[in-house]
Amino acid sequence: MIFVAIQILRAVAALMVAWHHARNEAGLLADRGAGPALDPATLLPWWGGVDLFFVISGFVIVHAGARLAGRPGGRARFLAHRVARVVPLYWLVSLLYLALALARPDLLGAAAALVRDPLALVASFLFWPAARPDGTVQPLYGLGWTLNYEAFFYVLFAACLGLGRRGAVAWLCGILAGSVAVGALAPGLPVPLRFWSDPVVLEFAAGAGLALAWRAGFRPALPVRAALAVLGVLGLILAARVLADLGEADGILRPLLVGGPAVLLVASALGPHRDAAQVARLPSPARGLVALGDASYALYLVHPFALRLVREGVLRLGLAPTLHPWGSMALMLAGGIAAALVVHRCVERPLTRALRRRLDPGAPQNRVRAASAPVPPGGRAD
Repeated sequence: MIFVAIQILRAVAALMVAWHHARNEAGLLADRGAGPALDPATLLPWWGGVDLFFVISGFVIVHAGARLAGRPGGRARFLAHRVARVVPLYWLVSLLYLALALARPDLLGAAAALVRDPLALVASFLFWPAARPDGTVQPLYGLGWTLNYEAFFYVLFAACLGLGRRGAVAWLCGILAGSVAVGALAPGLPVPLRFWSDPVVLEFAAGAGLALAWRAGFRPALPVRAALAVLGVLGLILAARVLADLGEADGILRPLLVGGPAVLLVASALGPHRDAAQVARLPSPARGLVALGDASYALYLVHPFALRLVREGVLRLGLAPTLHPWGSMALMLAGGIAAALVVHRCVERPLTRALRRRLDPGAPQNRVRAASAPVPPGGRAD
């Protein structure tokens, strides 16, 4: 069974992040004299797609993992599914990035310096927060910082699974809130603890709370869901205006200004389940967004490669002045979507199937999709 609106939101979250990076690439085209500069004004905080991913992840993981609560071997099975879902494509992309860092370190800036730090390089592949030489807490492949949070959330949830559904969520939310409090009271913590105590982790707790509410019978009527969606979009627009003045969303501001609207959007998506036959009868645009929601993890991870490849093509063919920034961005985004769909079908799904069969051989063979989360933060809950 599928939450169609959740799948569509996953696609929207990945597209927001890709659009944010496409704006940066269009700015680089302008800096190289290949077209006019892009208007700095922006309607939404496009990077807030990450916050939307985090809230969805909290919901999907708790909703899908609840069936394992209190079961013998439940923790190991949950973690096996998460590893099979997240690790293969991320490691593959990170290895590609490592090859680029070794071949052309001049293209990657501070990230290339990690190849000279074996411990930080290993940490990048193990989802362990570590500082780069310039002080930023990011892995080799910069987008992996979100997966460091995802992995932290998975481990906490697995640890709480033996407490039953409500107990697991209660303890999970308490630990996340406590970590934020500790981070606020003790700013000199070691890098991993400082990273995990960022208030952004409260977005996972909010998603987990929505999952518990849905399990308890929370089923907002269609008018209520529409109102929640409108309020969520208006909240993001307001956040963009506020952040345009503030310049950045540090500390508690991020979950308040961007995470809050993301929670409203996810709440608006809590409609009824649909089976595959019902999904097949949806209008073509909706089916396309559901398919892109399936591929959202691939879109999140591979879009930077596609954006830069298209950018270089536009530059070398002299198309930038003709396309204008918006045309260049649309072309880059189309390239990213196409690459994600191919990678999802030809790389991500086969790797996930193979590793899941190895890590969880007792699972029915027809259930090949792991419980998903964006990331990328991630498919469907099973």
